[in-house]
Amino acid sequence: MPAAYVYRSLRTPFGRFNGALADVRPDDLAAQVVRELARPFDPEILDEVVLGNANGAGEDNRNVARMAGLLAGLPTSIPGTTVNRLCGSGLDAVMMASRSIETGDADLVIAGGVESMTRAPWVMMKPAPARDAALVSTTLGWRLVNQDMPAEWTVSLGEANEQLQKKFSISRERQDAFALRSHRLAQQAWDEGFYDELVTPVASLVKDEGIRASSTLEKLATLKPVFRPDGTITAANASPLNDGASGVLLGSESAGEQLGLTPQARIAGRAAHALDPQMFGYAPVAAAEKALARAGIGWKDVGAVELNEAFAVQSLACIDAWGVDPEIVNVRGGAIAIGHPLGASGGRLIGTLAAVLAERGERWGVAAICIGVGQALAVVLENR
Repeated sequence: MPAAYVYRSLRTPFGRFNGALADVRPDDLAAQVVRELARPFDPEILDEVVLGNANGAGEDNRNVARMAGLLAGLPTSIPGTTVNRLCGSGLDAVMMASRSIETGDADLVIAGGVESMTRAPWVMMKPAPARDAALVSTTLGWRLVNQDMPAEWTVSLGEANEQLQKKFSISRERQDAFALRSHRLAQQAWDEGFYDELVTPVASLVKDEGIRASSTLEKLATLKPVFRPDGTITAANASPLNDGASGVLLGSESAGEQLGLTPQARIAGRAAHALDPQMFGYAPVAAAEKALARAGIGWKDVGAVELNEAFAVQSLACIDAWGVDPEIVNVRGGAIAIGHPLGASGGRLIGTLAAVLAERGERWGVAAICIGVGQALAVVLENR
């Protein structure tokens, strides 16, 4: 069976909510990445664009992958499909593209994702059937909840993670230290030029907007809990709301030879897993272990992990369960500092992981992400 390889990865800087990218439409964010990834070659040889997007009810136009391809100037003959697995949408897009390549249905695909959480629209029920006409934000979390869902399933993401904190007794101090590490490592990565080839500027933004490396544990300790008066989760030890796009150029070995490109990494294993909806933060534990088993390796073989930091508490719970050295996790910063524009995060994880494996000379790496409503995805990369 043909293998699927990562040939190049690119993303926009991630902007803060109502920040530097607030005036940029999500389809334009995605088009910027698609255009730059396709620039070095004749785009006629592309088979498809596959993008993840969680809030596709507005300017995303339901199928933002097709819109991005058109706006990027790709030939109209190149189709586009959009994936929605909430926070895991971008990683799911990469997984779907890799399967297409492995089965021979495609040779070269751009996959990734986009989200403008700033520009996510409001929704309301239509007049018929008669319902409360209140507007509901589509930015994050549950909307228009089905009353047949058990109440314990439909708690907020923050409340779900406060429950996780109680279950695993992960202290506020430990969460704050993890968050501060994320900011400092992200700033160090930018200072050292790690992201120079992985990020394409958009509008006036050239660097991730949310990094706060000058903060201190003392400052973080003064912040009040957001979800419970006696809770541990604050605005500083959880990922923010963000805008941004990401992309990964995936192809077969023959496609790389045709383009004169050397593979960065091979997609070696993939997996999804699900738990009770309120336990979503812990679902990456089994997803990653499934993906490792499918790659034929174990945690002892892994030299780098990119785990999306939705919340410090769930990240620490997963790291503890895996028993890995925390120092191999998110070594170039994570989502708490860089940001988490839902559909774009999966592409960022894959691009960063491939670059970290190359930089460190490690063979195996894992990218994993938790997903609201109890799911998670994981991908194993083999450095080439």
